[in-house]
Amino acid sequence: SQQIQFADDMQEFTKFPTKTGRRSLSRSISQSSTDSYSSAASYTDSSDDEVSPREKQQTNSKGSSNFCVKNIKQAEFGRREIEIAEQDMSALISLRKRAQGEKPLAGAKIVGCTHITAQTAVLIETLCALGAQCRWSACNIYSTQNEVAAALAEAGVAVFAWKGESEDDFWWCIDRCVNVDGWQANMILDDGGDLTHWVYKKYPSVFKKIRGIVEESVTGVHRLYQLSKAGKLCVPAMNVNDSVTKQKFDNLYCCRESILDGLKRTTDVMFGGKQVVVCGYGEVGKGCCAALKALGAIVYVTEIDPICALQACMDGFRVVKLSEVIRQVDVVITCTGNKNVVTREHLDRMKNSCIVCNMGHSNTEIDVTSLRMPELTWERVRSQVDHVIWPDGKRVVLLAEGRLLNLSCSTVPTFVLSITATTQALALIELYNAPEGRYKQDVYLLPKKMDEYVASLHLPSFDAHLTELTDDQAKYLGLNKNGPFKPNYY
Repeated sequence: SQQIQFADDMQEFTKFPTKTGRRSLSRSISQSSTDSYSSAASYTDSSDDEVSPREKQQTNSKGSSNFCVKNIKQAEFGRREIEIAEQDMSALISLRKRAQGEKPLAGAKIVGCTHITAQTAVLIETLCALGAQCRWSACNIYSTQNEVAAALAEAGVAVFAWKGESEDDFWWCIDRCVNVDGWQANMILDDGGDLTHWVYKKYPSVFKKIRGIVEESVTGVHRLYQLSKAGKLCVPAMNVNDSVTKQKFDNLYCCRESILDGLKRTTDVMFGGKQVVVCGYGEVGKGCCAALKALGAIVYVTEIDPICALQACMDGFRVVKLSEVIRQVDVVITCTGNKNVVTREHLDRMKNSCIVCNMGHSNTEIDVTSLRMPELTWERVRSQVDHVIWPDGKRVVLLAEGRLLNLSCSTVPTFVLSITATTQALALIELYNAPEGRYKQDVYLLPKKMDEYVASLHLPSFDAHLTELTDDQAKYLGLNKNGPFKPNYY
């Protein structure tokens, strides 16, 4: 397929440094949001015989057809979803109010590739309110809320996305956002790196003129560092993933709440007394383990990093190798950012009705390709739930075909997304307005002062009151009274 041939051209995206200062995250050739097997290989879904959105002629109420969504008639329903999300995203709304007069993004032409949900719609509309023009596609083929995409299209955003896109649709949508007459992007907002990769590969002249890239996932950031190391990154990029307001909140608290939601909605599983193995004890793993432990599950952790492993031990979890517990566990959850963490050998040894799912951004953690073999039967049980049946009748329950569980099968708490979205908006404003030379062609962390500003915008929701340092205390600590309070490496 087109994608594999792409990956071959793209050596700089797929080779990685073995020893970097960062924890090396393996990345497969297959891109983050799709793999080279379409789900149609194993079964057909009733929606497959509907007309593809690409074939439909649709216009919004202003007569524009500069979008491609499932059904523009769902716009009103989507608008209500966005309004509900706005209630819990007060920081973005206050950012809109504060900056609406001066329009800090006037002239910005932002091309974006993120999950398209009610929450990201609030971000997109905030960027528009701050003066930007936006064109948007989805970074995951399952996470788009069709009615929200319709509402954005109705509001005049050029959005190209629907739930259940094929591999080909996925790249087509990204291409439609970038390749348009009389409009050239000057900023990129990406989640996973696929959009950046496409522009870099297909439109090098556009890539060179981009003023800044903002990336929010481990996977995408890893790919940016690879480009930078290879000397191929000719624009400044902001690594939002490793900013405190993303890592500590989106990854930890968001997953602590959404892991149970995704599992309950798909399988109705009872967690008390169940044996669960969580692969990876980074921020996502910590959140998942905390939630499962609270419901009475027996939780094992696998880790490669001795520091994370020791944290897991101190938190009361047994650290094991996957092969040691694979025969007895009831649920396997991956959250490593790596590839082939759960292999066919592991899947063969699982007990009947074991549930397997992935909470990491990349869909490469579970080797789903190895299950697309003639000796195994796939049975679609519910939306996003497959039973993979072995010749002896054993079944493994695979969720979302190994893709992101919470965004594919449930929703994510709005408030946490407000924190990440505000961070992204400020990163775009910062890069777009930075004076010539402030940012070189490299990957940067968000300045700590901005992280603290994002956090302070969210405190009023809890009626939280900050204490101020006295002059004497500030001098004693060697800090400015107004911050930043944390060193840059925090």
